[in-house]
Amino acid sequence: QVELVESGGGLVQPGGSLRLSCAASGFTLSYYAVGWFRQAPGKEREGVSCISSSGGTTYYADSVKGRFTISRDNAKNTVYLQMNSLKPEDTAVYYCAATLLLGATWTDPTGFASWGQGTQVTVSS
Repeated sequence: QVELVESGGGLVQPGGSLRLSCAASGFTLSYYAVGWFRQAPGKEREGVSCISSSGGTTYYADSVKGRFTISRDNAKNTVYLQMNSLKPEDTAVYYCAATLLLGATWTDPTGFASWGQGTQVTVSS
């Protein structure tokens, strides 16, 4: 069974940090580019960050650049999203997604075939 499972979400104060994990089972994640997306209530799903299959290329939305870091450990079949200096506007459900062929627009959710169930991140004092 092909599955992506996110973990690491929670409630954090502004300025705090969280590390999200995206663990794959049933397939070898190292063949796939992986993206992190988020969706806040009433808003469209947006691309946050993406990493190539080798880990050699990373992409970030302008809103998180310099605060978030994406990485992967292919030996553990896992991709991470380190989130620092969190802001209330980062509050959303965060999803990871995998694709064999990363298109020209990594922020387009339709380019990703496999999705996790999401993990809630709430930034509030």
